Amino acid sequence: MNLILAASDASTKLTALQSQFGIEGKYLLMQVISFSILAFVLYRFFFKPVLATVDERAKKIGEGLKYAEETRAQLASAQQEAAAIVKQAQVDATKFIEEARKSAKEFSERETAAATERANGLITKAQQAIDLEHKKMIDQARTEIARLVVTTTQRVLAKELTDADRARYNDAAARELTVV
Repeated sequence: MNLILAASDASTKLTALQSQFGIEGKYLLMQVISFSILAFVLYRFFFKPVLATVDERAKKIGEGLKYAEETRAQLASAQQEAAAIVKQAQVDATKFIEEARKSAKEFSERETAAATERANGLITKAQQAIDLEHKKMIDQARTEIARLVVTTTQRVLAKELTDADRARYNDAAARELTVV
């Protein structure tokens, strides 16, 4: 019974409050229903799409961050590969330069040896030509001297020499010149 008395006492107090603040039950119920409908419509047509958009953007941002991290990792990997390639290229370039220097040195030595050999060949040919020219000049000088001796002898003796005399004087002059 205490419970009934307490319930009736609460009901009396509630009625007193309602009359003091001007609250009527049917209007209160209609406002609760209107608010519920408004809350449902707002949730259904405004909050739900906005929350879906926010979730979608949050998902895209997460994917973007994940992609950025993957890209950063790929960039670091690419930089390491590029550094390795540059280092290998430097090693290859150094090796290539050394080989080129060695090849140029060998080529220079071969060309120097070939030039020396050609120069020696030219010197030998020139010496042979000089010797040949010297012999030719000596032969011409002997012939000319023999002719002069014959002419001088002819004038000195004041007589014409026969071909046999002339040949004998020429031979004698040539022998004399050969001895010299």
